[in-house]
Amino acid sequence: MAVISLEGKTAIVTGSSQGLGETTATALHDAGANVVVNYFPDSDGANKALADGVVEKLGERAIAAAADVRNRPELEAMANKAMAEFGSLDIVVNNAAVLRDRTIKKMTDEEWATVIDTNLTGVFNMNKVAAEKLSEGGRIVSMSSVAGVLGVFGQVNYSSAKAGVIAMTKVLSKELARKNITVNAVAPGVVLTEMGKSIPEKARAAMLAQIPLGRFAEPEEISNTILFLCSDLASYVTGQTLHVNGGWWAA
Repeated sequence: MAVISLEGKTAIVTGSSQGLGETTATALHDAGANVVVNYFPDSDGANKALADGVVEKLGERAIAAAADVRNRPELEAMANKAMAEFGSLDIVVNNAAVLRDRTIKKMTDEEWATVIDTNLTGVFNMNKVAAEKLSEGGRIVSMSSVAGVLGVFGQVNYSSAKAGVIAMTKVLSKELARKNITVNAVAPGVVLTEMGKSIPEKARAAMLAQIPLGRFAEPEEISNTILFLCSDLASYVTGQTLHVNGGWWAA
């Protein structure tokens, strides 16, 4: 039986102080990886407290690191911290994301820019740092979404960003193959995290009606897919977007 071991590997998971990021950081840590729990440096320190709580729960082989994915020097510093603490950087999971849902008629320039800057440019920034610092045979996994394939009403900013992540994944899988770095994306449907639960009830009901399995995803069902892509079991998988959506049409 194949067993996933990430012993000796070091992973950065952006936006991992809560939600799917926390679940992913936990899955990688449970498989033996050293984990950097990244959080957005908010002024009141709430995110730091959450990240510190995750690190305390995980115990050894975990550290917290502040970095805004929109700020590449902060990401560079975080990667350097990971390498100084653990000796290498082997895995990057691009998870940090925000929602600012509104129809295009009502969407402000700020709401557009906030989502694009975080959910797309933030992935570019982290991947640019990763391209320079990842070890030979490293792994990049970026979070896309069913919204990036189907397009979701009221999410022109989010859907555009997540579609861009899919395209970026295809390009970087070619550019980084010379270092045997695999680059993949995961496109979930609705996941039962705080972000998923924030979707208005009427919209969630409409989404649920389109899912053959008749339910939304648990965070662990997504993090298990990420874990697979980070492991040796996926050594010949690159440039792909894995749709983990309970059968919600996405092709």
